[in-house]
Amino acid sequence: MVLRKKIIEEVRPFIGTDVVKVITGIRRCGKSVLMSQIRDVIVSEIDKKASVFYLDLDDEANARYLKAGVLFKELTSILDKCPNRKTYVFLDEVHDMEGWEKTVNSIRKRKNADVYITGSNSKLLSGELATYLTGRYVEFSLTPFSYQEFLEASGSSNTDEAFRRYLEFGGMPFLSELGYRANPSIRYLRDVYGAILLKDVVRRKAIRDVDLLERIVRFVMTETGHVFSARRIVDFLKNEQCVTAPSTVLNYLKACEEAFLLRKVEREDLIGKRVLSVDEKYYAADTGLRNANVAASLQRDIDQLLETVVFAEMVRRGYNVTIGRVKEKEVDFVCEKGNGRLYVQVAYLMPTAETRNREFSALMSVPDQYEKVVLSMDRFDFSSSGIKHRYLPDFLLESRE
Repeated sequence: MVLRKKIIEEVRPFIGTDVVKVITGIRRCGKSVLMSQIRDVIVSEIDKKASVFYLDLDDEANARYLKAGVLFKELTSILDKCPNRKTYVFLDEVHDMEGWEKTVNSIRKRKNADVYITGSNSKLLSGELATYLTGRYVEFSLTPFSYQEFLEASGSSNTDEAFRRYLEFGGMPFLSELGYRANPSIRYLRDVYGAILLKDVVRRKAIRDVDLLERIVRFVMTETGHVFSARRIVDFLKNEQCVTAPSTVLNYLKACEEAFLLRKVEREDLIGKRVLSVDEKYYAADTGLRNANVAASLQRDIDQLLETVVFAEMVRRGYNVTIGRVKEKEVDFVCEKGNGRLYVQVAYLMPTAETRNREFSALMSVPDQYEKVVLSMDRFDFSSSGIKHRYLPDFLLESRE
């Protein structure tokens, strides 16, 4: 089992405090395991006499708790029995329970309760929760394994073969139990993808045209990292004898964002300091989920896959990430955190001076002195003109706080 050290350290200062700890992330990314790891930290390091209540609300055996008021009565009874001892309450996949917001808020108010919840939908666990808790919660976003965690889970060293497998199969934690074998891994990833669409998109948004949703998601997954518009998707579907409107496309994509399946990235003009409203980019949450469900080719799609893992890593490191444009040139990622900024350009290989000039020139056009780096699969160091060049897998293993 891989210890999710980074996020556990983020949670640690809030253990025992009067805020609900909310852990969000795509289905099957390891939220339940993270909960058990946090529980272990509490019992072994912080409060060895802790009373712990854990409930998986996605388990059919616990279906009775989904009805409004049932869980509240149970928790109230438990807390009343131990008024002078802290009870750590862990509620997994809480969003399917009726009136869960009121239950969580009421339990949080008890001085002997410390509440942790997980969910697979960003809207439910941000917008509505904020209304009920009025700032009395803190959210932690969990993602599939980073490359570092993948290496730890697979027992691999940082080799070309290990990185190839990471690009192909992604970072869903359960794959380590399958030994990253191709056929069972692909089958599992397809099942996860189907569950996300059915439970976290179709059911929650009451989507009737499931075929249209699947077509739209397949298109975006195929084009991950490419610039396109809702109108382009409409035109593509029209060619397939499927008529829809741009507003429907955008609504379906928004639902997929809320389920953490896709992530939209804004584009900004680095000269004019404004967000560009024409065209946009989406990235798949995980390369494995993407590859298992579209007609993928590692060789053909290598640029898209490299961009996807770099984007995910920068988000994982706490950066706000956008796409930059300087006149006719595009900077792959503009990464901001606090008062700092980092510009990142991603390429597969740069075998010629012409290729290197193309990748470096976009960064050279940026009119400020923040750090700039080009990432590629070249092992030779091409750093020049104040712009760093890094071997991409090594960059993914760096610690940047």
